Amino acid sequence: MATGRTTVFVARRFHAMEPGFPTAEAVAVRDGRILAVGSLATVTGALGDEPFELDETLRHHVVLPGLIDQHLHPLLGATTLAMDVIATEDWVLPDRTFPAARSHDEYLARLRAAERALGDDSDEWLTTWGYHALWHGHVDRAVLDEISATRPIVVWQRSCHELYLNSAAITALDITPESVGGRGPASDQIDLDAGHFWEAGFFNVVMGKVAPHIISPERIERGLHQLVAYLHQHGVTAINEPGIAWAVEPFDLYQQILGADDVPFRTSFLVDGRTQAARGLDPDAVIDDALEQIARAPHGKVSLLSGQVKMFADGAIISQLMQMREPYLDADGQPDPDHHGEWMVEPDVLEKYFRIYWDAGWQIHTHVNGDLGLEVLLDIIERCMIATPRADHRSVIVHFANSTEEQVDRIARLGCIVSANPYYPVGFADRYGEFGLGPERADTMVRSASVLGRNVPLAFHSDLPMAPAEPLALASFAVNRITETGRVAAPDQRIGVHDALRAVTIEAAYSWQLEHELGSIAPGKAATFTVLGADPYEVDPTGLREVPVIGSVFEGRWFPVPEGHRRDLVGHAPSLVALPGSHCQPGDLHHDGHGCSCEVARHLADAWRAVVDAGRDIA
Repeated sequence: MATGRTTVFVARRFHAMEPGFPTAEAVAVRDGRILAVGSLATVTGALGDEPFELDETLRHHVVLPGLIDQHLHPLLGATTLAMDVIATEDWVLPDRTFPAARSHDEYLARLRAAERALGDDSDEWLTTWGYHALWHGHVDRAVLDEISATRPIVVWQRSCHELYLNSAAITALDITPESVGGRGPASDQIDLDAGHFWEAGFFNVVMGKVAPHIISPERIERGLHQLVAYLHQHGVTAINEPGIAWAVEPFDLYQQILGADDVPFRTSFLVDGRTQAARGLDPDAVIDDALEQIARAPHGKVSLLSGQVKMFADGAIISQLMQMREPYLDADGQPDPDHHGEWMVEPDVLEKYFRIYWDAGWQIHTHVNGDLGLEVLLDIIERCMIATPRADHRSVIVHFANSTEEQVDRIARLGCIVSANPYYPVGFADRYGEFGLGPERADTMVRSASVLGRNVPLAFHSDLPMAPAEPLALASFAVNRITETGRVAAPDQRIGVHDALRAVTIEAAYSWQLEHELGSIAPGKAATFTVLGADPYEVDPTGLREVPVIGSVFEGRWFPVPEGHRRDLVGHAPSLVALPGSHCQPGDLHHDGHGCSCEVARHLADAWRAVVDAGRDIA
């Protein structure tokens, strides 16, 4: 028996993402679930004598299943986007747009403007995120001192693994040669004269000092509220944080803000298998530990996914620490035999813990970026499959930056699925073609067409803040593959609009084992839709990202995007990619750590908890 009213939504068109590529005119909804889909006559006929309310709010709009960002980092996104963003791409937020800094001169001009905007009478620190040497050239303590000799300045690098401070900040934080010396390898990752701190030198030595200025409780709360508005602005109705650190994560704040009744999306987390491996957890205790974590999380809008875990293989793309079979190229374009990348988890350790979860029947999501990293992971999966065959294991290849055609064949044979970041070739191919990977490897990053050609399920994610959490932008990147210089990277790897939209709807849901709940418009599923101002199948493919998001229906409730936050099709929102003109020096890149947003999210959570506890101690 129905417990609530039945509503029949009518729209210009519903794209259901169901087999056969069907469209519909009407959808009947009751208690947040879909009852019927089809023509208005078909839907109302299916209701029989049951009373219903006809809702014409969507009458002139086009409706997709609720858009999904398969993999992002809410705490890290909330922190970075709450700063002055001066990055390699434009960031379009609900109340402001941060345009890309496209050269060394542009970067410094933006820094100066941000400093001036704080006002002469303000003692507020200037904190900014997004700097990358390959685009923005050389920055150090002396350069920042020219911006201001009195105001503390914090420059957080694009990967979040490096920090630059001016003299005023160093003095305010009481950082001295004595305080940063004698810290073992961490001291080797500090250049105090340059005001540069990276990897362990940043995380283990100075992050605790600088944390109160970048992740105060007030700033995090404000950032999470901004994140909610930002995700809604871009039609996102479901997100996943791939790994949670229970001891330090602000889960209560997630419940309060992300779990609020007026938030039109759901948030899920995965058990973080890497931390289990890092602390050498007894293999016999691994599954019980994971089950205990899941049991601690409430069900509902903010929760942990059951039976799923996140593992890590090699380093990240931002800092070019993907494990590559052939070496990276040096500044002269010659192979550097000393630089192949790094492991985040050594292969033998990865296999040990991977096998535990495999044998227990869990779905395993594994961070991997380099072709060597992928080869090692596929070898592990194959050995597990031989020892303990599984028909529907859905092992997820996460990020999928570099690969070979032969490896894509193996992915298909082994029954794996791919969750890729399609921004990589768009944002990085030109620069990485010049330095690090070389043109061929840079252009063929994220082989989307090859994956689909083998009938491998393909989902997309942003890895926010590594790329904007805009599913239509992610789809556009995969469809067009237009780089920062306007060329097309590996044209044969472009995919069609329909496949790209499936990657941010039904295939993303499939990667979470939620395809019976989300991702398409079908009876029995959650009544969650993204409402658009134009049909993405009818616009020029290069304009896919600019299709305006009008709002979303979340479990039967209508949530409009405020008009001032909407894009339009005439280019109201600026382009995401940067332009050439950097004065960078390849030698400014540091290859000492991993540059992974998943990794830094844990460090950030640690720092957050320390700040909160310090506040409690004071109180």
